[in-house]
Amino acid sequence: MGGGVPEENCRWPPWLRPLLSTRFFVQCAVHADSHKSECNMYCIDCTNGALCSLCLAHHHRDHRTIQIRRSSYHDVIRVSEVQKMLDITGVQTYIINSARVVFLNERPQPRPGKGVTNNCEVCERSLLDSFRFCSLGCKIAGTANDRSSKKSGEKKAMATAASSDSEESYTSRGSENSNMTNSFAPSTPQYHRSAKRRKGIPHRAPFGSLILEL
Repeated sequence: MGGGVPEENCRWPPWLRPLLSTRFFVQCAVHADSHKSECNMYCIDCTNGALCSLCLAHHHRDHRTIQIRRSSYHDVIRVSEVQKMLDITGVQTYIINSARVVFLNERPQPRPGKGVTNNCEVCERSLLDSFRFCSLGCKIAGTANDRSSKKSGEKKAMATAASSDSEESYTSRGSENSNMTNSFAPSTPQYHRSAKRRKGIPHRAPFGSLILEL
């Protein structure tokens, strides 16, 4: 429908996709001279990129903000912060520095772990059996596929039902037309052969009758 907001975008908070695409732990361009210039904060009200602690104090004091942390060069966020604003069901959590966290984006594995029976549905990373995704980014991608498959299945079912109805209607009309044709078609006259009379065997005159009397 024209002019409407895509359904998939309505499913997630407007700040989530910008958050996942933001580059953190870079030096703040405004406060480069400060020892607190590392950008590891994010304002979900403004969604205007990574912020340092000084930016936060000066311009986002009354806003909703979250802190991004790092683990093995990947960005994570504490579960206690994000679960208040976002449904993280199905995303595997990890304990890092005594805090439970989730990763922001996918972390593909070069080789699957031995004996692993469950993997991330998007990037194939090994997971515990009770989870579907390894990160928030993978959950967005994976649940979008769920909806797409569901819609595709619904459309296919509708098309099959329509095709079945059409064939049934066509068969019914064909049967009616056949019945009408049979009812209006003149009956084929049946001819009965009359029994032919068998001609009798001709009888020749006696030989004597052919002699003329002198």
